[in-house]
Amino acid sequence: MAEETPASGNPGGMFPETVVIKTERRWLYIAAAMLGIMLGVIVATGILQALHPLSYVETTDPTRLHIKGEFVESNLGSALEPDGSVTVRMIAEQYNFAPQCVVVPGNTTVRFRLTSPDVTHGLIIADTNTNAMIVPGFVSEVRTQFARVGEYRMPCHEYCGFGHHGMWALVRVVSAQQFRDLEPEERLHCESR
Repeated sequence: MAEETPASGNPGGMFPETVVIKTERRWLYIAAAMLGIMLGVIVATGILQALHPLSYVETTDPTRLHIKGEFVESNLGSALEPDGSVTVRMIAEQYNFAPQCVVVPGNTTVRFRLTSPDVTHGLIIADTNTNAMIVPGFVSEVRTQFARVGEYRMPCHEYCGFGHHGMWALVRVVSAQQFRDLEPEERLHCESR
């Protein structure tokens, strides 16, 4: 007597071999398509990141920051540019930011340019998407806009030594009219509290 093979009706909980092969092949195609999509995304972002890097790469001599160039003491702080934007130049050094407090206008493009003479520091401005690493010998540049007037804390978020926990600065955002009314010297920096 010949053995019966479950060809129909799925007796005994078994599936015909053709159904199993079709199901496995379908899942293989789905997995291959997902891998293809992920590989495409990786290649596309790799090409686009090479064309448009995330950070602006510019070098500086960390041993001469205070002597000459854009980071001398008289250039630090907020400066109104001819196009109406504002540039903030700061130095991050153990264990403070110079200047400690900067004033900027709200709803205006603000470009932060920072460098360090000693070790790696970090910049993060609370309640914004502004985040950067500050490496000695390089100028870090980030752009942002502040939607509301107020004070924003700016702590160092990259461990820089024993005094790291006390390293922070303050960004004071005023209305665009208030910023224009300030004298040029008053725009450079503000008093931190």
